[in-house]
Amino acid sequence: MQYQSFDPNFDSDSYSQKAIGYILSGIEKKSETPIHSHKKCQLVLPLSGYVTCNVSDRVWMMTSNTAVWVPTETPHNIRISPGAKVCNLFIDPCIEGLPQQPVMLSISPLLRELITYLCHLDHQHSKIKETGRIVDVLIDQMVLMPTEQFDFPIPKEPRLHKIAESLLDDPSNRNTVGQWAIRFAMSERTLSRLVNQELGMSFARWRAQLHLILAFKKLSDGVPVQRISDDLGYESVSAFITFFKNKMGIPPKQYAKQQSSLNNL
Repeated sequence: MQYQSFDPNFDSDSYSQKAIGYILSGIEKKSETPIHSHKKCQLVLPLSGYVTCNVSDRVWMMTSNTAVWVPTETPHNIRISPGAKVCNLFIDPCIEGLPQQPVMLSISPLLRELITYLCHLDHQHSKIKETGRIVDVLIDQMVLMPTEQFDFPIPKEPRLHKIAESLLDDPSNRNTVGQWAIRFAMSERTLSRLVNQELGMSFARWRAQLHLILAFKKLSDGVPVQRISDDLGYESVSAFITFFKNKMGIPPKQYAKQQSSLNNL
């Protein structure tokens, strides 16, 4: 698949400000950065559409009320959906209180507006005192945001890595642990133990993480619940709704409505 590249001329580390940012928009096809790192930390927040970020052997999928935090010098790459609008905010790693590990953050309406405002500014204008005070408020708010666990770990262990790639390529794959074990010439018990050792969770929970973040992405795109259920391989739409409600506490249509209301704030 061909991807459009991000603007290679922007170098966040060439700016002395505590925070600098820009908004990426108007992309007509999927866009992807190469794997890279930089001294400044990065916060990636989609204002519309969705973003996929590969960082620290995990796949993070974001919609407009979550953002991924990438610490200093952490290799990562980013893909955005066609037509998405994305804030990229870069912050000086010397600032105290910043997360030291990659995390996904919930983003409040206030913080979303502060990030958007800063990313719209001309980079030279962002040196003025008033902007510095806005940055201070933004950082104070950011460190208060709760973290989310909507990521899909990609194990380094070769067999589990192949399973992860297969699930990403075909999330409707419903092979059991036993079926995967036969494919890799091991017992079901051995594979289950390997998943727990590598990921700290069961195989069922691992696959559920993928289904949940894919469901978020599809709901943000306005995909009907029936279609999402089919894409993820559920036997019926009621089975998918039950799965989603057990994880999120509300059915998918209600979740999509809440997210849409937050986007319009």
